[in-house]
Amino acid sequence: MHHQNIVLFDTFNNWQNLLPLTATRAIADIKVGILTIKEKWQKLISTNDISILSIDYLDEKYKYKANANAAIFINSSLLPNIQLWSAIEKLNSNEALVANNQIIAFINTSEINNINDIEKHVNEFTKIIYSENTCSINYPWNIFKNNGQEIRNDIKLMQLKPNPDALSKTNILLGNDVYIMENVICEASTLNTKDGPIFLDNHSEIMEGCTIRAPFALGEHSTLKMQAKIYGDTSIGQHCKIGGEVSNSVIFGYSNKAHDGFLGNAVIGEWCNLGADTNNSNLKNNYSSIKVWNYSNEDYIESNLQFSGLIMGDHAKATINTQFNTGTVVGVCANIFDAGFSAKFIPDFSWGRNATFSLGTAFEVAQRVMERRSIQLTEIDKKILSEIFYRTAKFRKN
Repeated sequence: MHHQNIVLFDTFNNWQNLLPLTATRAIADIKVGILTIKEKWQKLISTNDISILSIDYLDEKYKYKANANAAIFINSSLLPNIQLWSAIEKLNSNEALVANNQIIAFINTSEINNINDIEKHVNEFTKIIYSENTCSINYPWNIFKNNGQEIRNDIKLMQLKPNPDALSKTNILLGNDVYIMENVICEASTLNTKDGPIFLDNHSEIMEGCTIRAPFALGEHSTLKMQAKIYGDTSIGQHCKIGGEVSNSVIFGYSNKAHDGFLGNAVIGEWCNLGADTNNSNLKNNYSSIKVWNYSNEDYIESNLQFSGLIMGDHAKATINTQFNTGTVVGVCANIFDAGFSAKFIPDFSWGRNATFSLGTAFEVAQRVMERRSIQLTEIDKKILSEIFYRTAKFRKN
């Protein structure tokens, strides 16, 4: 049965557990590998007709419209694959696909207006158990942990063929698993594809002397600065400038880490800036498992990871020589400029350690930063940032 309407839906628990990355976006807009989760589904099932249903204050951004016609609802935290889609396609109306007590997908014929409607609807549905393995983005660290494999998966989804001959002969290329899109500049650098693919998107640039290990993806109009050292399982979004040493990290887009300093096992949102010589720790001195701040619990939770670095929400900024502790979480529009190691949780709209970054000033700075990329801060953006400001007030000291 073909359904015109496909909806990627967030659950409140998953959305909360992915804060601060989801404060400004639905889960479906998270980048893992080369593509966002929504883009992966679009490629897999060859359609652009996919809606997003997320938390209420993001409604205006995603313009979700409830529809009484039959629709396939898919849990947006799931990374797609063909086996999963085959199982979803076999569902009948008022049936739900379930795995590990998590709703994977269901077909609904009545209107669903918000994510709170979903559970009560699905409670009455026939449950179909899905026994195959699934891969979900339930916590921020799931993003960098799955990133290398997702770069490989996205290359297949995009049906790309390696084109090593498109790479300038001034480079050293180990292996041939390289994918060069249009108008790429890459000179006098070393690209090692022995452990996976390297993907360089349209108008991206790799300056002289860079050393890159696969899997790696560089987004449109993004630049690796001279002598950058990039380790595998790393993705850089569009319009970024990246220098120094980066390992197993995902940067969503429009963010800069233009100078020396180490970033590892990290996820950085959009419109962020890491000042020169900013470093994050990704391993504790005693090699023990790392606890990470969780907005839902309002406390630190166990990641069960030995390596975990920086998680940073959109529009956050760090001054030169910032030292981020292991497993640090930085909220939206936070500004970090104090000496010594930062706190392990820096609340949204923090100004240094003990002050608040006012909404009006935050709007001014965001507008200034976005205008450099010919993008406007919209009224919808302002409403979203305002909502985050008031929701997170309890975490700020003043």
